[in-house]
Amino acid sequence: MTDERPAALDRLQESLHYRFRDPELLETALTHRSFVNENPGPARPDNERLEFLGDAVLELCVSDMLMRQFPDHAEGRLSQLRASIVNEQPLAELAKGFGIGDCMLLGRGEESSGGRSKASLLANALEAVLAAIYLDGGFAEVSRFIRGLFAPLIREEGRPLVYRDYKTALQQLAQQRFRAVPRYTLVRESGPDHDKTFEIELMLLNRIATTGTGKNKKEAEQRAAEKALRELERMLEDREDDCLP
Repeated sequence: MTDERPAALDRLQESLHYRFRDPELLETALTHRSFVNENPGPARPDNERLEFLGDAVLELCVSDMLMRQFPDHAEGRLSQLRASIVNEQPLAELAKGFGIGDCMLLGRGEESSGGRSKASLLANALEAVLAAIYLDGGFAEVSRFIRGLFAPLIREEGRPLVYRDYKTALQQLAQQRFRAVPRYTLVRESGPDHDKTFEIELMLLNRIATTGTGKNKKEAEQRAAEKALRELERMLEDREDDCLP
């Protein structure tokens, strides 16, 4: 750590619009295990325990927001919405916006491999910061903070404004409800090298089969996942309707 560290943490707290009573909580939230491994001794712990707690706090707060905003949505629809909002991509983008990556304490190996811009590390660090706010200021404080972050990501009809990652949303919902994962298969590749089109087939639960096309495999997979997500959502809603008296 350098002499600039206190100033960097001050800037981060200004960006977060939250001032820690116990700055060590923030330091721990920003400490990756690679840093601890390379700096043995009486150092602070890594942020993994805080990440565990922050994940739970975040899911609770977002679940409460969705319940209140969409009182007529079935449980399956709420789960699908939560999965599309609380995932790596939006969390990483939010962390970047706050400048969390610049303040993380990383080991040399993680630093040299671009750890400060890795989505997984950024998302985990943000969850750890949320836990630090919870421990430092209490549930009301972290709830206010989370509502300020995620309320703009939800449209009136229940779709996030940005960061729509259909593959992640589908996988999380399928694993949560059925302990299943979708399978993607490339079935067709056509066109010249400079203008190829890819067709991907998706299979889930041996019941949902969709296809998607795109100019690259990732785009085709996202389109197939979007269709499958809609089918899975309808299937869950029909199942819940059948259970109504």
